[in-house]
Amino acid sequence: MMIWTIDLPPFMPFYLAALLSVFLRGWLRAIVMLAVPVLGGLQLTGLEIGEYNIFALMGFEFSPFRVDRLSILFGYLFHIAAFIGILYSLHVRDTVQQVAALLYAGSALGAVFAGDLITLFVFWEMLAVSSVFLILARNTEAARRASIRYLVFQVLSGVLLLGGALLYFGSTGTLAFNYIGLDSPAGYFILAAFGIKSAFPFVHNWLTDAYPEATPTGTVFLSAFTTKVAVYALARGFPGVEVLVYIGAAMTCFPIFFAVIENNLRRVLAYSMINQIGFMVVGIGIGTELALNGAVAHAFNDVIFKGLLMMSMGAVLHMTGRINGSDLGSLYKSMPWTTAFCMVGAASISAFPLFSGFVSKSMVMSAVLQEDLGLIWLMMLFASAGVFHHAGIKIPYFAFFGHDPGYRPGEAPVNMVLAMGIGAVLCLFIGCYPVFLYDLLPFAVDYTAYDITHVLAQLQILFFSAAAFAWLQLSGIYPPELHSTNLDVDWLYRRFAPNCIKRLGVVVKRYDDAFRNLFISRFNRTLYFLEQQNGSHGVLASGWPIGSMVLWVAILLATCLLLFFI
Repeated sequence: MMIWTIDLPPFMPFYLAALLSVFLRGWLRAIVMLAVPVLGGLQLTGLEIGEYNIFALMGFEFSPFRVDRLSILFGYLFHIAAFIGILYSLHVRDTVQQVAALLYAGSALGAVFAGDLITLFVFWEMLAVSSVFLILARNTEAARRASIRYLVFQVLSGVLLLGGALLYFGSTGTLAFNYIGLDSPAGYFILAAFGIKSAFPFVHNWLTDAYPEATPTGTVFLSAFTTKVAVYALARGFPGVEVLVYIGAAMTCFPIFFAVIENNLRRVLAYSMINQIGFMVVGIGIGTELALNGAVAHAFNDVIFKGLLMMSMGAVLHMTGRINGSDLGSLYKSMPWTTAFCMVGAASISAFPLFSGFVSKSMVMSAVLQEDLGLIWLMMLFASAGVFHHAGIKIPYFAFFGHDPGYRPGEAPVNMVLAMGIGAVLCLFIGCYPVFLYDLLPFAVDYTAYDITHVLAQLQILFFSAAAFAWLQLSGIYPPELHSTNLDVDWLYRRFAPNCIKRLGVVVKRYDDAFRNLFISRFNRTLYFLEQQNGSHGVLASGWPIGSMVLWVAILLATCLLLFFI
């Protein structure tokens, strides 16, 4: 067992399964795909703390397989997410999507077990390349455009990471991926790379732009891996970096306003994902054991409950072909299981007691209070109410209740329902027995989620948020669900920049036309002058007496002799 562990890092089975999936078909491919995360997860239970397969190449020391409590936690998480995602997508008969999903999950595992920055960079880029096919597979013009913008951001992140890694090696003489900090320019490059993949403010639109355009099954995989790899990288390289506290607090708040006015329900969940990542970033920025445990635990729970919500919306899209809140409603009548599982996901992301979000989010909130960060705590309190407002209430209300457009599509395929069921069970199990998760965290846990203060405070937030939603709906103040595309920072490169380029093109064309006309006019005049001088009636073409020509030759010869002797 240990020989297999050393020879085959956790990403290898996924890569091998991706290769086999090219040649396999039907149930045989499905069995291989489902077996990989199961066997891989079992393999992790036999791993010991340490570094494996270290080797040197071209003066660099590489550690492609490093195991500690932080990496092993994300290893378990990604195997669970991969199994649920594969089960959810079994009805898909698309080799490209299935191969891309396996490579994507394997690349996420390769990144979290990477012990050096170059190995991290390789899998960082593989995450980008493999995941973009899950967007392109939607096969629409909007998906194609979104995938290009997505890839630009992901490649930029990789370039910054590689540049930072080389600068880091130049200043420290090592490529080991441990604490990096902001003591050198290399740290800023690497933080920028991690920040792009974490969807920091102003570089977050690749997420809200591309994820809703992916296939119904592809979005489930996308929600699980890219941003959580980035959260892992921040926890590894930048714990206790104060600026992350303020970045994370901003991330918790600003998505709420866009999520409230958004009509596309998968885009609502994309904004909600940024909101939840903000809690994790705040915990990493604080850097205490309680805060880091809370951040990592919330990342673990977020993959499951956000995946559950994405699966429920994917099932709605798969069965109805629609995902806008204005087009949906009353689906509980024909999709009862999907409705129930969506409600579990909504309760979990809203941090209801007895659901998974409560036992991790409260850790981060407690860590903020311990550090006397009153303003940050108030911002996160507002964000907690906001996420219940748009993800806990808006998503299930507009999809499964609300008005009745008359759709009766029937329940989702069995494999989709089973995958959602597993996610829902995990949300309830972790919420009721948090010690199961706490035992996996990087540091020893001395924290009790279910004390009377935490429970009452959270219930009050949820109650007032629900009351606010009901009042806004009944009073007609709540923003209506409209067919529209809401832009935030991406307005700069989707509207402003193209318009500027278009206007600049008009100006350049105007001057270009004027210059061309002037040049052609001058050129034509020159041709006319030459024609007048050299044409059949020109001066140079007319007849000259022989005597005068001899005289001019003599004069020129005399001039040359005079100049020569002088």
